[in-house]
Amino acid sequence: MLKPDGHTRASSAELSVDALAALPRLEAARFLLEAASRDRDLRARLCAAVAAARRGQGAPLPFAAANAEAEPVGTDAFIVGASPAMLEVFDRLRRYATVDSPVLITGESGTGKELAARAIHERSNRAGGPFVAINCAALPPSLVSSELFGHEKGAFTGATERRIGHLEMAHRGTLFLDEIGDLPLEIQGHLLRFLQDGQITRVGGRAPIPVDSRIVAATHVPLVDAMAARRFREDLFYRLAVLTLEMPPLRERPGDIDLLATVFLRRIAAECGRPAQGFTPDALDALRAYPWPGNVRQMIAVLRRAIVMANDGPLSATDLALDPLGSRERMPAPGPGAPRGRPAPCSPEEGRLVLEALEASHGQVAQAARRLGVSRVTFYRMIERNGIDLKR
Repeated sequence: MLKPDGHTRASSAELSVDALAALPRLEAARFLLEAASRDRDLRARLCAAVAAARRGQGAPLPFAAANAEAEPVGTDAFIVGASPAMLEVFDRLRRYATVDSPVLITGESGTGKELAARAIHERSNRAGGPFVAINCAALPPSLVSSELFGHEKGAFTGATERRIGHLEMAHRGTLFLDEIGDLPLEIQGHLLRFLQDGQITRVGGRAPIPVDSRIVAATHVPLVDAMAARRFREDLFYRLAVLTLEMPPLRERPGDIDLLATVFLRRIAAECGRPAQGFTPDALDALRAYPWPGNVRQMIAVLRRAIVMANDGPLSATDLALDPLGSRERMPAPGPGAPRGRPAPCSPEEGRLVLEALEASHGQVAQAARRLGVSRVTFYRMIERNGIDLKR
């Protein structure tokens, strides 16, 4: 495995053409990509070799461009990009892997925040330890403390045995806290104490337990607004945001659309046992023009459906079946009292609806968003464009 300084664990005496040829293809590819990501000359030569090897076998891979990069994650995933925004992401991933400070990853849903967290972990000195991921929004409020910090036998009804929490599970590794903005306030204080002291106390326990876990947190909502609304602790924010990484939405990576579509097409086609015959010109135009509200996750789903449903030949725009109203976000079912239609953005009606929803929900953004039948991300945008102060 390549470490952040570029050295392998094997000695150079063990390396030979025969030894490398004995590696599984995927593992060899990972080694090459990791090495090439740190050496521009090697990357250019590798890209030229890939392009030469693929001549006569269809169009070359789009990341054969010398400025494109691919970061391997796990056993079969990659973060791929050639846009300036993604090249900045790659640079930060490598820098953050060399230190042990907390990281706060921001970005819309579907942009690859967990992949970025895994990439940091796998390139760090903690790579030999566990990577533990937990979605804070999916935890029942009554069980958050037990899930994070663990509990002792008899700590509460139903606690029939001692159980370690996710922080202890990530000892000498990395704990990824997704949707950190949904962590209850009282638990935020316990997490802050851990970040300060490196110790936890299980629910029902008395003795502090030292735990060595690196925290990488992620959120798709603005924590600055959550702090203004007193739903997120300012001191915890500054503890988490020692290092920050923003994952760009797909609509801000126009140069990566062809690249990602081709990479995912070939991967999904191989999984489905179908030939990957590329895209028709109208399909490429449709992919480039689409706003991708669901980002990379949505693109993968669109291509998977298209490959399954399409006939032989390149995928067409009809095969992709992209929603012509793609800029309209997928919204949850409206709550009680939700309006039948969405008013125009920035209109007095929209501002009034937002204020009424906040008042009826006692300032709870998640509840107010459900009342209007929109996602929290959309509701925050409605708040911002109408100039509404959440501190009121």
